[in-house]
Amino acid sequence: MRREALYLKIAKVIEEQIDSETLKLGDKLPSIRSIQKIYNVSINTAKQAFLELESKSLIEARPKSGYFVSKTSRRKFSLPTVGKLKSSQDEKPQGDLISKILNTLEDKDIRQFSIGAPDSSLLPIAKLNKGVINVVRTLPDGGTSYEPVQGSVNLRRGIAKWSLVLEGKLTEDDIVTTSGTMNALYNCLLAVTQRDDTIAVETPVYFGILQMARSMGLNVIEIPNHPITGVDLEALKKVLPKLKACCFISNFSNPLGCLMPDEHKKELVRMLTEHDIPLIEDDLYGNLFFGATRPKPCKAFDEAGIVMWCGSVSKTLAPGYRVGWVAAGKYKDKIIRQKFLQTISTPTLYQEVIADFLEHGRYDHHLRTLRTKLYTNCLQFQRAIEDYFPHNTKISQPQGGFMLWLELDKKIDTAKLYDIAIKQKISFAPGRMFSLHNQYNNCMRLNYGLEWNQKLDFDLKRLGNIVKSAI
Repeated sequence: MRREALYLKIAKVIEEQIDSETLKLGDKLPSIRSIQKIYNVSINTAKQAFLELESKSLIEARPKSGYFVSKTSRRKFSLPTVGKLKSSQDEKPQGDLISKILNTLEDKDIRQFSIGAPDSSLLPIAKLNKGVINVVRTLPDGGTSYEPVQGSVNLRRGIAKWSLVLEGKLTEDDIVTTSGTMNALYNCLLAVTQRDDTIAVETPVYFGILQMARSMGLNVIEIPNHPITGVDLEALKKVLPKLKACCFISNFSNPLGCLMPDEHKKELVRMLTEHDIPLIEDDLYGNLFFGATRPKPCKAFDEAGIVMWCGSVSKTLAPGYRVGWVAAGKYKDKIIRQKFLQTISTPTLYQEVIADFLEHGRYDHHLRTLRTKLYTNCLQFQRAIEDYFPHNTKISQPQGGFMLWLELDKKIDTAKLYDIAIKQKISFAPGRMFSLHNQYNNCMRLNYGLEWNQKLDFDLKRLGNIVKSAI
């Protein structure tokens, strides 16, 4: 049996013992070395089994003490409700609500649970600054001249080398650099759709994708997204004949944090290839995994070149650098032509800084630290919400990324609740923002990519009290 299958088998045995309460809340697990001997496997396989259980929040490590059955293995709160299949009829604009949230971002006194980026304290800013200085010194022109339209060769080579999850399928020639992921997504939509075409997205979905699609005159069908396994493929099959393209986040969707299993990804790519429907894959959060290994993108299963794989460092390293990319498959040449018409090229300086960060292993090191921090924060947030929010709250169980999705009592309108919370200097993202339709009114998205401290815990308690007072 392959090692991967073996560590999953071991993890499943332990998970079943936790489910049956053979292993109870707070019980100490056998050590990694004991698991190695019991199953006659390598230390690495035993570690992977424990990492798999950690990724599901079933167990937790305690310094110098070992592994224990986690509190979150006995979740008090249920998972959020799966959304409904929605087409372009009966849309209700949410632009004013989005503007209201975005207009608060400059106020440093507001607790920004709403923001869609990790806190600057979690980013290697000093190292990036040194990188900028080094690049300015080493580039012949200090980064002031045009670069090739396709983008920095060094960055494209670095992305291709670093993307081992794609098993060597990418080369530097497959990649086009962009001004962040949103620019990549826009170029992909522009390449494969025309006004009045219909595309599919998951629901709930990042509001920026919805706003962009509607500004391009596209019709949008929202496909239900399960909080654990992602896009409902059966629902997607029902609308395939209507679609010109799909735009999905397969790894750790925003806002649910769900992860599409590999088998679902393979089936999705097979279905779309059969109908020659391009898949625009937003893999912005793929490196922020809590499991043992980085999940593969759908691009890994693409043989026909229909998957347009988009990524960036905006959520992991440097949001303001606006460094992104797309491996656009058979649409690459069209993307390059569009980029030339729009911007001629992307700025050289920050691309070279990121290329240098990728080349010397600093990105890998930073990601390991960031993932640990985010996973710990996720558990802290879930614990605080269970302690401070009403007992009928439903909460997502993200397997990566840094977003939590909460479903509150049906009587609560989080758009109105936001007006109350902002007066107390607390901001969150009301659920209504994540659909073109009148739904998710009792939901909210919280960002847990913040520096955890007593003040943050207290602010979550204040938010919980605001929610309780609204029932």
